[in-house]
Amino acid sequence: MLRTQISLAPEMYARARAEAARQGVSIAELVRRALAAQLAAGSGDKPWMRFAGVVASGDATASRSLDDVVYGRGRP
Repeated sequence: MLRTQISLAPEMYARARAEAARQGVSIAELVRRALAAQLAAGSGDKPWMRFAGVVASGDATASRSLDDVVYGRGRP
C-alpha cells in the first residue's frame, strides 16, 4: 500500500471523522472506500449510463422518442 497526503477543510474533516466513526472505520479506510466507489463508477466509457433508469420522466412514450426528449425536438 502506498501512503499519500491530502488537505481537507476543517468542516469536511469533521464530517469525514464523524462518518468514519459511524461506520466503525478509520478516516483512511473511509477515503479508500469513497475513492474506490468513484473510480468504479467512472470506469466505463459512458459515465452517464450509471444514471439510466434512475429518474422517471412521467412520459410513457419517452423511450420511443429519445431524440425528441434529448434534443428537445417537437413531437410529430
